[in-house]
Amino acid sequence: MEAMIHKAEEFVKVALGNDETGHDYYHADRVRRLALQIAVNENKGNLFIIEMAALLHDIPDEKLNADIEKANNKLQSFLLSIPLTNNQRILIKNIINKISYRGGNEAKLTSFEEKAVRDADRLDAIGAIGIARTFAYGGKKGQVIHDPDIVVRTKMTKEQYRNEKSTTINHFYEKLLKLKDQLHTNTAKKMAEERHRWMESFLVQFLKEWNGENSENINS
Repeated sequence: MEAMIHKAEEFVKVALGNDETGHDYYHADRVRRLALQIAVNENKGNLFIIEMAALLHDIPDEKLNADIEKANNKLQSFLLSIPLTNNQRILIKNIINKISYRGGNEAKLTSFEEKAVRDADRLDAIGAIGIARTFAYGGKKGQVIHDPDIVVRTKMTKEQYRNEKSTTINHFYEKLLKLKDQLHTNTAKKMAEERHRWMESFLVQFLKEWNGENSENINS
């Protein structure tokens, strides 16, 4: 199993090595470590399946691939290139297929492994790392940082979430601030508390500076 994990690591490094949106190998590695931490702390789940799915979860991500069929074939070809059982391949692919946020139109989770990996991916989307990744993604995709005239969307389809014009700051309100209350495992919920507070503090300071306000009296 260690050999297969190593091959997955090398595969992801090559496949996502040039990513500039915050979905690089280091993101996959953080999700892997967080998912394993959740599983170990809760004493549940198949650690091998969790680790493999976490490492590979962004290979067919529709945000990163213009041709989804080609991306899924790429994942399938890799899974067939290593000595997994057919059941292991199915379990890994099921987790990966259910991980995407899709504007809140998420797939229903049916196993602890699915919950552990999705929770880990959500944790890496919030907090200090999440803030950095959000601005990297927004810049790469040509979003403006902030525009008060662009209204925060409260409900949207998957297509609207992907294609409608929005801003990086709006993304916090449209997705990131909602994630804490959508986690499934007790471990992830506890880990999310501090990360969520970081985002709230950042947004308070950002909007204060945007409006030209000072935190301290500069004349004192």
